[in-house]
Amino acid sequence: MPNPIYAIGDIHGQMQELGQALTRITADGGDAAHIVFLGDYTDRGPNSRAVLDTLIAGQTTGRNWTFLKGNHDRMFEWFMQDPLRHDPYLMVELYWLHQRLGGDTTLASYGVDAGGTRREKDVHADARAAVPQAHIDFLAGLPLTYETDNLLFVHAGIRPMVPIANQIEEDLIWIRGEFHDHHGPHPKLVVHGHTPVGTATHYGNRVNLDTGAGYGKPLTTAVFEDDQVWTLTPNGRVPLIP
Repeated sequence: MPNPIYAIGDIHGQMQELGQALTRITADGGDAAHIVFLGDYTDRGPNSRAVLDTLIAGQTTGRNWTFLKGNHDRMFEWFMQDPLRHDPYLMVELYWLHQRLGGDTTLASYGVDAGGTRREKDVHADARAAVPQAHIDFLAGLPLTYETDNLLFVHAGIRPMVPIANQIEEDLIWIRGEFHDHHGPHPKLVVHGHTPVGTATHYGNRVNLDTGAGYGKPLTTAVFEDDQVWTLTPNGRVPLIP
């Protein structure tokens, strides 16, 4: 019988929520539990640095943790390049340091002032000096997907009717409408985050675990075992039914 897989939705700098999720997983599955993190570890929430420190510590000590890349993780990674790199997928009016996206809050967790009256080049220089190289390397090395025989874990989703092997990075970390509007089967049950919903939802062909932690809502953890799905609450497992 395969071991359960635990999946954690978008964390967005919410260290307290992450700590609670890890405690619940340990109580349910022990220290060796396999956890898949669905990406978007930083931005908006107040403790992005602490979140990355925690994830990297788990990776370094050999925890059975799998980390996927989200669009916010890529924006942070690209900003830290020299010269800095903007994501062309964004609308013209947005950029990573914009308050709507939350890069300014991420840098604040490293002690960097990204206020709107500063020049971007100066913020970039301060960030390059303040953000540990280990954090940049972690973000740069994140894979886009994780698969089992019947599950596909990904940050945003997949383009319908395209084989998993042919999916492109832009869709895997950014897609919304085309993926959400497709109600037919996918090659595997897709487990994703990226688009906040009021509560974790099983749509039959996909499971959305982004419940808005970046906006101060609770972080969601789910358990996948024997073709069944549960959310993991303070009171234990609760079935998540399509």
